[in-house]
Amino acid sequence: MSGLAWGRRYLMCPPEHFRVAYEINPWMHTEVTVDPDAAMAEWMGLVATLRAAGADIEIQPAVEGVPDLVFTANAGIVSGSQFVPSRFRHAERQPETEHDIDWFEAHGFRIDLLSEDVDQEGAGDALPFGAGAGAGGRGPVLVAGYRFRSDAAAHAQLSKMLNVPVRSVELVDERFYHLDITFCPLDDRRAIVWPGAWDRFGCRVMEALVPEALVLEADEANCFVANSVVVGTTVVLPSCPPRVGRQLEAWGFDPVECGINEFLKAGGGCRCLTLALDVDLS
Repeated sequence: MSGLAWGRRYLMCPPEHFRVAYEINPWMHTEVTVDPDAAMAEWMGLVATLRAAGADIEIQPAVEGVPDLVFTANAGIVSGSQFVPSRFRHAERQPETEHDIDWFEAHGFRIDLLSEDVDQEGAGDALPFGAGAGAGGRGPVLVAGYRFRSDAAAHAQLSKMLNVPVRSVELVDERFYHLDITFCPLDDRRAIVWPGAWDRFGCRVMEALVPEALVLEADEANCFVANSVVVGTTVVLPSCPPRVGRQLEAWGFDPVECGINEFLKAGGGCRCLTLALDVDLS
């Protein structure tokens, strides 16, 4: 088993100001109260779990009034020393961008901007897959979702800016508004997938791309099982149903359940709370 060539260095932001302040996906309800102490404990538990698996964690400061900054996966797309910031569709999340750009500029990344006429929500809607991802060789492809938060028109720009082939997948279930709730690369051949969230053409694209897929059942997908984080052979899941755990172990992975129930109130899982900083699409 080759494992992923990326996923050992992540950007995370503490939930000091996290709350459900607005409703921009079906999981969010402003009448639901987030327990700040529980959220912090869950976030720290995720940090500790990722570090125990061998990952390095970089911390982005929280900002008052920007509650979803905690979901760093949506900050943008990283490739080597290049950072492409998100173009958020919803006005509620657009204030995050200046803070994301500030962090990446301060840490030596080159900032490349998408045009203002497209929406694209970072690694939430774009994940690398395939042999050589981040390690030279023939290189990966970038699997990119679109419809609810990102535009298909952004994909040609990403391909040119990042010098990588892009495979577009249309999302058709608003509960699965980002690609990373439906697709979790495990290594160069395997991935956790939820095809129920993709259109027919997207299903064919993914069937051709992923030789071995752990296909979720509906109840498993609804628990954000595909929104997991992979560090070497460790798979950190917000929920690990027995069937999923058995398949991961049969493939040589070590599944670890890490509860993040407070963040599920905003429609975010383990992957949403992390942004891989060691992806290199070249």
